[in-house]
Amino acid sequence: MPYDRSWMGFGMTGALEAGGIALLVGIVVYLLVRLMFGKGGGWSAGREVSVAFVLTLLVAGGEDMWNLFYFNVVPIQSTTLLRLKLAAVHDPDAIGLRVFFELVGGLIGVCIGWAVFSGGFKRLVGHVKGP
Repeated sequence: MPYDRSWMGFGMTGALEAGGIALLVGIVVYLLVRLMFGKGGGWSAGREVSVAFVLTLLVAGGEDMWNLFYFNVVPIQSTTLLRLKLAAVHDPDAIGLRVFFELVGGLIGVCIGWAVFSGGFKRLVGHVKGP
């Protein structure tokens, strides 16, 4: 997500913060997908969850994923260009960790959204009888 990350921590702290942001974005995006397309459009729960997850990754982790892809795939032949690109990235040492936590946080957020807003949790454990 293109936002100011100067307030975020470095290393594991920053990765946990990015994962928490992705979790919240996942819940909100699932709700929006469910309200706009899923409920009235006849979408299955799998389609709602998968579309919400992809949109969550684009919104919450798109910039970090692009930077990770860029630094690993694009051949940078100028050290000046490399310094400029690295200066634009918040905590380039832990970018892989941050992307991982954004993936996990986004998935958990979408699943929480599915469980809360679609009644999926009730269907999932509805057959279990309590004492």
